[in-house]
Amino acid sequence: MQSCAHYIVTLKGVMMSKVLQVVIYKSVSNEEKLAAYAKLALPAMEKAGAKFLARGVPVAVREEGQKTRTVVIEWPSMEAADKGYNGPEYQAALKALDGSASREFRYVETI
Repeated sequence: MQSCAHYIVTLKGVMMSKVLQVVIYKSVSNEEKLAAYAKLALPAMEKAGAKFLARGVPVAVREEGQKTRTVVIEWPSMEAADKGYNGPEYQAALKALDGSASREFRYVETI
């Protein structure tokens, strides 16, 4: 694969737009389970092609924003993000999380 700004050109010449995943944590009920999840999720997602761009509590929020844990991840494509999410390594991470966090996942194409 060859990168062209915001697109990936595969060996077959197909253009795929990069995707940003924004994860907004609404609540966390168990920090220990979250830590166990993170230990498994990070390598699983990186193996699937994820590039972590930002992670933490926002430095500022506007309008109806909430100062809650937020993660921004770049994926080569939505297909890669789906494969990463559905892969056995990430599913093991979700099992470790055990429902101890309420989150919202948003995916947007880069421009």
